[in-house]
Amino acid sequence: MQDQLKVTLIQSNLVWENPKQNRKNFAEKMESISNGVDVIILPEMFSSGFTMKPERVAETMDGKTVVWMQNQALKTGAAIVGSLVISEDGNYYNRLLFVEPSGSISIYDKRHTFTLAGEDKVYAAGKQKVIVDYKGWKICPMVCYDLRFPVWARNVENYDVLLYVANWPKARILAWDTLLKARAIENMSYVVGVNRVGLDEAQNEYSGNSAVYDVLGTDISAIKPNKEQTDVVTLERNHINFYRNKLKFLDDKDVFTLK
Repeated sequence: MQDQLKVTLIQSNLVWENPKQNRKNFAEKMESISNGVDVIILPEMFSSGFTMKPERVAETMDGKTVVWMQNQALKTGAAIVGSLVISEDGNYYNRLLFVEPSGSISIYDKRHTFTLAGEDKVYAAGKQKVIVDYKGWKICPMVCYDLRFPVWARNVENYDVLLYVANWPKARILAWDTLLKARAIENMSYVVGVNRVGLDEAQNEYSGNSAVYDVLGTDISAIKPNKEQTDVVTLERNHINFYRNKLKFLDDKDVFTLK
């Protein structure tokens, strides 16, 4: 069990529906990351942008981008995290992969598909919340629109880190900033949010606003809006333990079952 977890946020523009070029761009960005990083986090649909034409970019779990993530994890010695379009059993999924240097893969399929963009009509919704145990840290990965649903993220598993990858547009970025901070405070966990920048094919603008919040809701990252940037942030287990033991807010949560 590690007392610290070093996470790298890569806030980047995305090349529309071009997995090959996006893999190349992210590989180049990873080359500048120093040794000793534990987790590298990419945005939602990092290989394509937030496309509603999954047939143009969909891959299988043994496809080029998944293999690339395994190779990058091995090369960097860090877990690689991001979502991409996966085709499986006749369905398309907006699937987050947590790929460890060993090659082991944990998957989370986006639970809340974004009806405003018609995502629910072309992507199957996930059904399972996932907790990844990595280096003694319990990490709960989620995707973009999931952020609006606090019950789904509720910390009943005693996780340490709640992680969101996103293509969250600038027009509603205040909600992104506010809800990331709220999820940290209410769950007494670190919250990491990695969002893209730039314009997509539909001229939706993205400002990034990627961030890391501690258990008190303080932003401890250094990423600036509206620019491509990489930031390494160190998470401290002592910070979690100190405030959970002192304040004990999680002990007072209501008991109910999510169906």
